[in-house]
Amino acid sequence: MGKVSGVVLLVGLCLGAILAMALIPPSRPGPAAVADAASRATVMTVESRPEPVESPAPPSSKAPPSSKAPEAPGPPKSVDTQALADLVPGGQVSVVVYDRTAEKNTVSLKAERSYTSASLVKLLIALEALQAGTSTGTVQRMLSVSDDDIAGRLWSAHGGPAIVTRWAAKIGLGGTRPPEDPGRWGDTRITAADIAKIYRYLLDQAGAGTRTTIMRALSGATESGSDGIRQYFGIPDAVGSLPWSIKQGWACCRGSRILHSSGTVGEDDRYIVVVLTSQPTSTTYAGAGRRITEVVKALLPIIDGL
Repeated sequence: MGKVSGVVLLVGLCLGAILAMALIPPSRPGPAAVADAASRATVMTVESRPEPVESPAPPSSKAPPSSKAPEAPGPPKSVDTQALADLVPGGQVSVVVYDRTAEKNTVSLKAERSYTSASLVKLLIALEALQAGTSTGTVQRMLSVSDDDIAGRLWSAHGGPAIVTRWAAKIGLGGTRPPEDPGRWGDTRITAADIAKIYRYLLDQAGAGTRTTIMRALSGATESGSDGIRQYFGIPDAVGSLPWSIKQGWACCRGSRILHSSGTVGEDDRYIVVVLTSQPTSTTYAGAGRRITEVVKALLPIIDGL
């Protein structure tokens, strides 16, 4: 019995050991292995279910369409030249407007018609006098107050009619002639086209000192001339606050009343404006001046900013 029991006990222990080995997994991981496996599982979950990422839209090569339709260009500015002539009833009028930026005439009415110059010839006298060394103050006074006494002295001192002949040839004034009576400088013959050329020469070709002296005098013209005649008719009365420089002319009464308004208008002397008139002697200076002012007002549509 003792041996049998021992054998039985030994067999039971062996069977228990075999059963235990069958029930326990042969490679159960330890705590470190479990943590490592969990980490790998989390990574796999993220990689297999990525969050969507929005790609930025490529920049457009075109600007978004404007909701505002482009403005159509307006009609070109123009002046009715026949209407200009009607503003001087019973008389004659010639007009030139030269745009120095566009380098062309924007208005031209009877530009080659001949007129008595009156004081406009003082522009040529001033050019000659400055070239000969006359003081700037003398020349400026002759121009700004339209001083006839100074003009007469300079005319005589520098050759009289030869002044006109020399400068007409130099500038190319085809319609400008010296007076028949050498002593009557105001009877020099001029045209609107030639007066515009004188201003173009003065502004674009004359020496800086000559240009500065003359244009300073013209921009500082007094309201009344040395003879008491009001000389703000035409350009000054018409253009309002725009910058201007003027040389006016008036004379009477050898068959007609002469009134001229000439000069520059606008920033940097952009527009050269010349209005020459021969009006009935029955017209007063004031009345004739108002007519010239109306002519210049009619030119405003072709001057920028008005």
